[in-house]
This record gives sequence, C-alpha cells and structure tokens, in this order.
Amino acid sequence: MSIKTRIAAVALATLAVTGTMVSTTSQAQAKPPGWVWGVGAGIATAAVVGSAIAATNDPYYGYHRCGWVAQYNAFGQYVGRVRTCY
Repeated sequence: MSIKTRIAAVALATLAVTGTMVSTTSQAQAKPPGWVWGVGAGIATAAVVGSAIAATNDPYYGYHRCGWVAQYNAFGQYVGRVRTCY
C-alpha cells in the first residue's frame, strides 16, 4: 500500500468519524463551541499537510535505486546501456 493510499484511507476514516459525531441527534442547545474549533482546525491542518505530502514527487525513503538497463532502438536492435534510477 503506497503512502498516498494510506493518507487517503486515514482522511476517509476521519471524515466518517466526524460525520458520525455530527449526525447524532440531540436536543439543540445554544452554548459556546468548546472543543469543536480544535477538531475543525485539526482536520483542516491534516488535509493541508496530507495534500502537500501526496503532491511531492520525491522518494519517501530518502534513497534511489539505480541500475544499468539495456536500450534498444525502434527496430529492436541493441544500442547500449543506460543508467536508470527510480
């Protein structure tokens, strides 16, 4: 499972839990919002940070795997070797 998939799964789970907490039925009362602002700020921050991590193209583990790969032309003839990192 890639890191992008994990971030998406965590975001979806957080959204589901938040939706469940909000959708509970109770009698409406006028009171100042206590911890609601903190939860909202946490979700917004997680969304921004998760999007920034998912948008990066750098390798996540800090190293590249490099090796020599054979290169062929359009006719299938061997041309040489090229060093490729992924």
